[in-house]
Amino acid sequence: MMPPPPMQLPKFGLGAAGLGNLYSAISDAEAEAILTAADAASFCYVDTAPYYGHGLSEQRVGAHTWQNCINPKISTKVGRRLEPAGSRPIPENGFVSPAPNIPVFDYSAHGIRSAFEGSQARLGVPSVDILLLHDIGRMTHGDAHPQIFSQALEEALPEMAAMKWEGKTRWIGLGVNELDVCREVLEHFDLDALLIAGRYTLLEHEKSLTFLDECHRSGVRIIVGGAFNSGLLAASGNEPLYYDYAAAPEWAVNRAAELRRICEAHGTTLPAAALKFCAAHPAVASVIPGARSAEQVRQIKAWTDDDIDPALWTELKDKGLIAAGAPVP
Repeated sequence: MMPPPPMQLPKFGLGAAGLGNLYSAISDAEAEAILTAADAASFCYVDTAPYYGHGLSEQRVGAHTWQNCINPKISTKVGRRLEPAGSRPIPENGFVSPAPNIPVFDYSAHGIRSAFEGSQARLGVPSVDILLLHDIGRMTHGDAHPQIFSQALEEALPEMAAMKWEGKTRWIGLGVNELDVCREVLEHFDLDALLIAGRYTLLEHEKSLTFLDECHRSGVRIIVGGAFNSGLLAASGNEPLYYDYAAAPEWAVNRAAELRRICEAHGTTLPAAALKFCAAHPAVASVIPGARSAEQVRQIKAWTDDDIDPALWTELKDKGLIAAGAPVP
């Protein structure tokens, strides 16, 4: 594979699952306000996918006209085709009032092309900056993983590499929630980037630290999703606490509370520390928190601008809450 074209992502961007009505519905006007706030905050990278709202997120991203961001970056994903629902029931998968489509896994070469053509139409672009193979791995596919993995190596990833050669994308990679499949793929196929959600965070990073170090040495860029661990690290304490898209276990709640206490003692907030920590690793090209309102985007911007006392990182390492070898700001 040719070396990836020179490209630099902004250190912070926007994860656009919420624009697809994840967990609750927002209006087109509210979605546009989120994107306008991201534009004003210089979060000039948006990650979306056909799966998010069954095309709704991509439609909303495609409808936005960027003003402040001179050269905004967009990533989307392949691995699911969208079929018009017609009279069939739309599956319940966390997206409220999605577009009237049914997402269907398809990792064939034809399915990859078909999925991307749909994304091109919804986004209104001939090409994207990053194209990611979505949700391969045992966590998603269980016992079907070996078959899916083989098809990814034999059809999906070679087709994506061909699309990169054709100029339809600048980088190719994976968009997943687990590390094991990233390791597996990299043993067989060169990738430019990995979007990994929830695995390298201030709450838990010991298991992924060595992998990120290896990616940095080999030139594979990491995009961090889920920096707040399903919102746990950004919770105010008055809402249900989640971790990995489910009710937060006691260990995670207790660890987050200790992190929050120490952050506040140093005059900062846990969400600010969580974002800054993820961004500090040299393998990380961008951190992409999600937002459900323009006000949340502005709050994230304030967190990224926070000037954190270096003594915070020292204390967190001294207390074993940050791995000794983890890079910090």
